[in-house]
Amino acid sequence: MTPFLQYMAFLTLIWHLKPMGAYPQSGLDLVGNRTKRDVHCRPDLEYLNGNICCLYCPAGTHKISPCTRAGEKGKCEECEDGTYTEHANGLQLCLKCTQCRSDQEVVRPCTPTQDTECQCKLGRFCAPDQACEVCKTCSRCEEDEEMERSCTSTSNTECKKIQTNAVSTSDTQRNVPDGLKAGLEKSNEETPGQSCSNLILSRQLVRAKSSAGIEEERKVLCESLCSSSASNSQHSLTGLPCSAFPAYPPPACPMVPTQPNSREDKQFPKLVPVNGEESLRKCFEYFEEIDFYYHKRFFRHLGIMDNVIKSKDHLLYDDKIHELLNIWVEKEGKEATLNDLLKALLDLNQRRTAETVKENAVLNGHYFCDNER
Repeated sequence: MTPFLQYMAFLTLIWHLKPMGAYPQSGLDLVGNRTKRDVHCRPDLEYLNGNICCLYCPAGTHKISPCTRAGEKGKCEECEDGTYTEHANGLQLCLKCTQCRSDQEVVRPCTPTQDTECQCKLGRFCAPDQACEVCKTCSRCEEDEEMERSCTSTSNTECKKIQTNAVSTSDTQRNVPDGLKAGLEKSNEETPGQSCSNLILSRQLVRAKSSAGIEEERKVLCESLCSSSASNSQHSLTGLPCSAFPAYPPPACPMVPTQPNSREDKQFPKLVPVNGEESLRKCFEYFEEIDFYYHKRFFRHLGIMDNVIKSKDHLLYDDKIHELLNIWVEKEGKEATLNDLLKALLDLNQRRTAETVKENAVLNGHYFCDNER
């Protein structure tokens, strides 16, 4: 055989040997093992380490080192304080626990297998279908509305209009003694000065039917009417004895004494805590509604020094209110009561805020009226 033919035979042999063993087949490495792309680990049970599958570390732990043989578990270690893993995993580090914001409170603390659970503080809410970047303040019903559903940590207050039924003159007179009816029938024939007295009387009678009157108002009105001129008594009701006017039931709660010249403030109820100082501190949330422009005057009225108030200016407004109220409680000791805080609001003509605080304190079971024991 010529050298040329020998050369051609050698090339032919090499060509046939190439697909048979000169190179590894697809899915095999140089020593015949499976390659990484062909290894399929079981979902939620294993993770891939090189070209073998290792079992996950259990919840509450994390991976320190992987396994050395397929189907085994590597070295795992429990999560440190402040970290967690909620599911089986192959993580090298545990996840950090969530820190509740200043407008939230902890519902369930963080554990090695569960993250912290937070919710909006009392008086605030955050809708679950929205990104809760900040808790919103719960709405308050208007004067012509009543609360249908109270505010929760996930829903705002729901209000509805108060349904009022107009009371006709005939309905009013139906509940009036015969001696008063005669005076009411003549009210349209009187002079302007006389009709003013009867207008007050008519309003008083209507309020009597709604049971919203006050005994003191009855006496004041009676004395005012009885002091009218005797010459007009024949055409008005001022000549009637004071006992003819309907009496009103006493208020449901004893009143907190405030300014002696303010009859309206005397009607504010005295509240009793359900659980002592703890009830008082739980009501701090409601004082976040204090008008920003009044909060310094409010705390000065409570005896907090200006330099102490100013030292809390770096805090968020809500946090500042809480801190200063805590300082006030520490200063007053056992003498500190919610009634003192409400009186301070009334003294500053912040009656609506005081009423909101009182309503929330009773509605949420922290306080009750003194006569409800």
